[in-house]
Order: sequence, then structure tokens, then C-alpha cells
Amino acid sequence: MAKRSCRKIGLAATAISTLLLSSAAWADQVSCNLSAYKAQSGLTAAADGSALVVTWNGEGDQEVRLRLSVNGGTPTLEEIALRHSGGTWAPLASNVVPDYSVTTGLRRMSNQQLEPLYGLGVKITQEELNKYRWDPFWDAPFDMSVPKPNSNGQFAGNPPPVAGLPGTDQPGLPRKAEEVQHADAIYAVKNCSVATDGARLTVSYPGVKLGLFDGSLQYTVFKGTNLIRQEVVATTKTNWVAYKYDAGLKGLAIGADSRAVWRDISNTWQSNAFGGQINADRVPLIASNRVVLGEQGKAGSIAAFPPPHKFFWSREVAVNMGYNWYRKDSDTSYSIGVRQNDHEELTEGQGNWALYSARPGTQQLMTVFLYPSLASGQDNAKQVLAFTHNDHYAPVPGYQVMQHHYHMDLGQRLIDAKNLSEFLPDLEAIKALGINIVSQIDSVMVTGFSATGAATAPPPPRPNANPRPRVDQYAITKASVEGARISSDKGFLVLADQEVFGSPLGGHTDLLFPHPVYWDQRQDGQPFEENNPTYGKVYHVGNADDFMKMVDAEDVLVSMPHPRTKGSTGFPDAIKDRAYFHDANYHGFGLRWGMGIDGSERKTCEIRCLPLIDDLANWVVDRPEPLKYAISISEVRHQQPGDDIYSSSPVTYVHLKDLPPANNPKPVIDALRQGDMYVTTGEVLVSNFEIRGTGDKRTVVGDLQWTFPLDEVELVWGDGKKTGHQSISTKDLPPFGTHHFEIPLDAKGKKWVRFAAWDSAYEGAILEPQRLIPMPSK
Repeated sequence: MAKRSCRKIGLAATAISTLLLSSAAWADQVSCNLSAYKAQSGLTAAADGSALVVTWNGEGDQEVRLRLSVNGGTPTLEEIALRHSGGTWAPLASNVVPDYSVTTGLRRMSNQQLEPLYGLGVKITQEELNKYRWDPFWDAPFDMSVPKPNSNGQFAGNPPPVAGLPGTDQPGLPRKAEEVQHADAIYAVKNCSVATDGARLTVSYPGVKLGLFDGSLQYTVFKGTNLIRQEVVATTKTNWVAYKYDAGLKGLAIGADSRAVWRDISNTWQSNAFGGQINADRVPLIASNRVVLGEQGKAGSIAAFPPPHKFFWSREVAVNMGYNWYRKDSDTSYSIGVRQNDHEELTEGQGNWALYSARPGTQQLMTVFLYPSLASGQDNAKQVLAFTHNDHYAPVPGYQVMQHHYHMDLGQRLIDAKNLSEFLPDLEAIKALGINIVSQIDSVMVTGFSATGAATAPPPPRPNANPRPRVDQYAITKASVEGARISSDKGFLVLADQEVFGSPLGGHTDLLFPHPVYWDQRQDGQPFEENNPTYGKVYHVGNADDFMKMVDAEDVLVSMPHPRTKGSTGFPDAIKDRAYFHDANYHGFGLRWGMGIDGSERKTCEIRCLPLIDDLANWVVDRPEPLKYAISISEVRHQQPGDDIYSSSPVTYVHLKDLPPANNPKPVIDALRQGDMYVTTGEVLVSNFEIRGTGDKRTVVGDLQWTFPLDEVELVWGDGKKTGHQSISTKDLPPFGTHHFEIPLDAKGKKWVRFAAWDSAYEGAILEPQRLIPMPSK
């Protein structure tokens, strides 16, 4: 029957663009636009009375079927059914509906962003505010408390957001209760559309009201997997909206063997069989891997989980805040889904819970993935976790997996422990992910430098999040170096690197060392360089020139973390014409999503980071210097097993056959310096990349593997001023695929090019820019 229905609707679609679904006793009559639909083997849509029936080939020999209708304006999954090829359909769920709610607040720019701008002499006009306000780190729009300093005049976590900006539309603190609004989805659907795009099909239902947002509910299915992407795609006209959403599936039947199943952060399986009272609210679950499953007895199970990375904004910790939920709605039905907490649960303040940003008019993507299966909950979880390699960074021959800018404070913590051999839980947790190069950073605070690098009178001391007695910087560096070497292992390298606050180079500065370097801020009467009886050669840095003299003498790699936001707001733009920025050891910047993540982004850090990669290439491609590169950063501090570290940041795959010994990290630094690496969230991996040919006719060659269905690969190029782009759709390729790409490139007028690949969870891999012209001679 399914084949006959598919053939009938396929013929009808060639003659008309709209299908009128007839009305049943309880279903609405809706028109469905089929102009973008094309039937294909293993992926079809057909009318069956009041329902639109979507059928596709799923995992292995499984087939999946959805019967979709509209009831009282609400899109309804009349049936989710599966079968083995040629077998009998097994209904897994009946008459379930999407469950969505949103909570919104007011986005504010933070003091941390303002400090570097004030240092640059920037007047904070409405125009400047508009440029940076969407990208804060220290913002918590739902926090109604009034920040108060402790007895030492210090704020927990960070100085609070600025107390209003005169002449702009940003109000000060405290936040007002009326700024925060909560709303459940209201559906008034009267029509739908069906579109085929490669090996996937999307059914869209316009007519969704979700608080300040208006848009559509969409279901996307993918040939070759049971995966279903359910999302509200909506816009707002209101300015400065920060928000979070909860999403899931409502109305799953409670039978004799029904239960919600999840694995806790001790990796123990837990369940609830709905034997208690009805839940008035969602029950938060601190579940491993962000997955909850509705088990429907012998019929099978349905998993609900978020995009593994895009769902999360930037934080200072990776503590699992309970990203899943279940709810017993009645004695006969329950719901499951994904959620975000209303606030951070740190012992030191609530100032970092920034939420998503929603620029007016942008299509915000409120996504939850569903995965129906004939398997039990535990076996279904294995299928789901294959999309993230079980939250593990898969090895690629010839590459080492690196993460940089972990705020581990290794040196100070080992000094406090009075044991350089102390193996910190951070390292256990990181090692378990498949990361084998850990670039931890010790924080170095210097004062008295202007934002342009000149020495000035020392400013008042800045409030410190972690007040405690400090030992001298040399002792911290020595403890960090020795502790990193002791904690390293075969296949696991710990680096002792630094982040400089108040850097003479402007913004924040990361230092990646090929060998130990001892330095501090110069005091009156000290020389630039001297021999210390305990530490050997030491440097006393008094200005930007001193800083770069040390960097060049010791072959240190310089990188700017979190550019254009946090303490690097306004940078590197403010220093792009300075000589030290064009030094060969000024490597580039640290890439991490979040810090004002816009929910409309379909690519990792699409609004803030990707344009900067291209700007940097255009700034330097005509100069006799290497291109600037992006390295992944974490920004997270003090982690331990059970934290959701995998979701919190991308990683860097460094093209390095063998891992160097702990006492010689120079090969890692050299590979980074050459840009021989790429950044990825882990679901899209590259095993080979090169640009072949000469002159105007080039070929971009790449070998990729991926888990989630792949959306596109793209080429981005520049001519020293402008940037161009070519997108190649990959939506016809199967999930869990590999492919050898050879993309012709007309290099005429182009001076550099980079390659990237993006998947259907809005995540991917970013390769470094490559020159298409020789480096100019000095």
C-alpha cells in the first residue's frame, strides 16, 4: 500500500503543487504545498485520509513511518511506527505532540567587555553598544539578585554588568522581574509544506506562537537513519532578546512496561516507571550524554537529545545542569525532552548564564532530535551515542587531538596541594574524551599597561574571583612545568601554558611555550633580562616591545583568546596595524562558540569567529608573514569526571604523526605555527586535505568522515579586501559516511582559500586558510 500511495502522490505533485488533506472526525482540514517535494526510493510522502504519511529507510534494515496531521491547530504525530524490511509495522507512539516552552530576558553588555573599550578610548555610543552587546560572557538575564561585594570589596565570579549606559538603551541593575517572560507554544496551524532536499525530507507547519517568537514547527527526516529533527524555527521583532528553550514530545502512552530511562553521571542506568503522582512540572534529569529515552515495553523506545554542541552557550564550568526531563502528564501519558536550567549553580556567584541571543528578524533554531528504535532504551542509547562517537574524539591516523585554554591553574593547585605528583581530576576527565594534548593555562595578571601596549600608572586592583595568597609567578611556572611533565603519559601530553590578563599587546594574550620560560612584569630598576640563581634566565617585561622581544627570543606562540568579546572586546581590530601583530609568532586567535551565541547560527561560531578568520587572512595575505590561524579554546575551569565537557567546546586536530615527549613539546608548537591543523566539534573529521595544481586552475581535495547527515562543504576565499564563498550541498550523502572531495577552484583574483564542512546538527570542521599566492618577500 505504501508504494501505491507514494506513486500516486508523486504523480499528483507533478501536476499540482498543493494537496488538500481531507478532514477526519478529530483532525483539521489543511492544505499541504508539495511544490518542493519529489518522491524517491526509500524516502516518500503520501496522503492517507486526514494524515500526511512520511516513510523512509532508517538504520540498517529498519523502515520508519510518521503519520502527521493537525488537530485543533496543533501538529500531531498520529503514529510513529517501525518495522524490519518486509515485516509488520510496529506502532511505537500514537497521537503525540511537540512540547515547547521558552523563557526570555534582556541582553546586557558586561563590564568585562567595556573595560578594554574604555582602555582604547572608545566612547560607548548606541552604535558601539549595538556592535558588542550580543556577545557577552558575563550576563545572566534571569538573575534578579543585586550583586554585592564581600568584605574584601570583591565580587563572586566577576564584576557585575555595568549599571546602565547613559545615552543608550541599556538599563542598569538590578534586573526587573518584568524583563523575564515564560511562554508555552501556541499552535494555530492551517497549512503545511513538504520539501525534499537530497536524501532528506522536511514537513513544515507555519502558525506557531512561542512568547516573543513567531514561526513554524518543522520535522526533518534523513534517509539511512531513524533520526528525526524536530524544531521550532521562529523570529522575533523585539530587540535585545536573550532566551532559552525547552523542547520534547508529549503524550507518550503509559503501558505496563513504559518507563523513562537515562544514565546518570556515574554511568548507572536509572528509570522511572510512572508509578507516582502526576508531575505539575518537568522533572530535570542530570543524565550522561544529554539523552533521555521513553521505553515502550517490547515495542521499542524513543530517544530525545539536543544538538551535542550548539545547544550550549559558554560557561566557566562544565557541570551537568540537567539537560533532559520527563513528566508524568496523567495516569495514561508522559513526556520527555531536553531543557536548559534557569541559572548556574556555582558556589561562587551566578553571573555567567548568558543564554542564546536572538537578533531581530533572524531565524532562531530551537532543535531537539528524536530517535525511535525497535531496540530497548539501553540499546537505543548506543545508536544515539554513535553520533558523538560515545562523546569521544575519534582518532584519525596522523593527527593528535588537542584542547587549549583549560583554566586548570595547574601550578597554583599543585603548590596548594604540596605535591607536584597530584593527578588532578581535570586530567582524568579530559583524557577520557580522547584528547591527548592538554594545553592548560595558568593565569598571569599584569597591570599598568594601556589597551595599546604603553606603560601607564597602575589602575586600582580589579576584583578577583578567587582571592587567596599568591606565591611568586616563577614558582607557579616551575610547579606547572614540572607537574605537566609528571602528569603526562604515553599518548597524553600536558602543556604548561599561560593566559595574560592586562596584556601589553592589548586584550588577553595566550602564550604557548616550546620550553619553559620565566618572566614577570618589570619593576623600577630591573633589567629586561637577567640570570636568576633558582630559575636561570628570567625576563622582566616593561612594555609591548619587551614582550615581543621575549616571545621571539624563546620562539613562543602568541594567540588571542575570545577575540571581539570578553576581555578582548575591540581586539584584534584595534592592533591590526601594529608591528607586533604582524610578527611571525603572533599566531592568531582562540575559537569557541558561545559568548552571545545566536540561536540562528547554522555553523560553529558563525557570527563572531568565522568572519574573523577571513578578516585576518585578508589583513595579512599581502604581507611577508604567515597567515593567522584559529585554535580551539575551552575557557572551562576545574573539571572532573561526570561534567559534560564534550559539549562545551571544539577541539583541534593537529597534523602530527607522533606525540612528542613531555619535556619537548616543540613539535606541537611548530605544527600549530604552520597552521597544520583544523578545528572541529568532533562529528566531522578530516583525514586528508590539500590544494592541487598551479596558476588559476586548482583543485581542493579533502577526505571527510561524519556521523550526523552532512549539510554542506564550503570554500571561502579572499583577495586581500573582499571575501567570497561557494557552498556545495552534501544532503544526498548518507549519515555515518565518508567521501573523497575534489572541488575545482578558479584561483584567478583569489589570494587565499579555506575549506569547511557542516552537518545537520549545525556543527562541523573548519580548516585553516591556505595561501594561493606566494608569500611576498620582505
